[in-house]
Amino acid sequence: MPSSRGTGRLSSLLVLLLLLAGCDALNPLCASARPAPVLRSISPATQVFSQVPPSFVLTLTGSSFVSSSLVVFNGATLTPAVNSSSQLTVTITSSMISAPGTYNVLVQTPSGTTGNLGCSSGGQSHTLTLTVT
Repeated sequence: MPSSRGTGRLSSLLVLLLLLAGCDALNPLCASARPAPVLRSISPATQVFSQVPPSFVLTLTGSSFVSSSLVVFNGATLTPAVNSSSQLTVTITSSMISAPGTYNVLVQTPSGTTGNLGCSSGGQSHTLTLTVT
């Protein structure tokens, strides 16, 4: 007959793992958790308003980009090309740049399907700006 003492330890360990919010690596139920994206730079970072082409490619560099990551450009959600876990590209059209100023850029990753299991999942990067002079 199996020892109830060993089963109790295993149960206690599982409960502990489920309560460790943010400790996804230790929680075996966090397999579908997605990392929060990190945005380090954008290129180009500046444009001259009178020289903005009809469209141009904006390259976002960082880490923890996944296939479901989205780019938010000045409030508009865009589906990027995910070149790697550290690079995304989106096409920006001149209609999205109405005047000189600053345009906010961030990466947003939807949460995974882990539910409420003590797993952090998805999130958004900090904001960088495209400056149009």
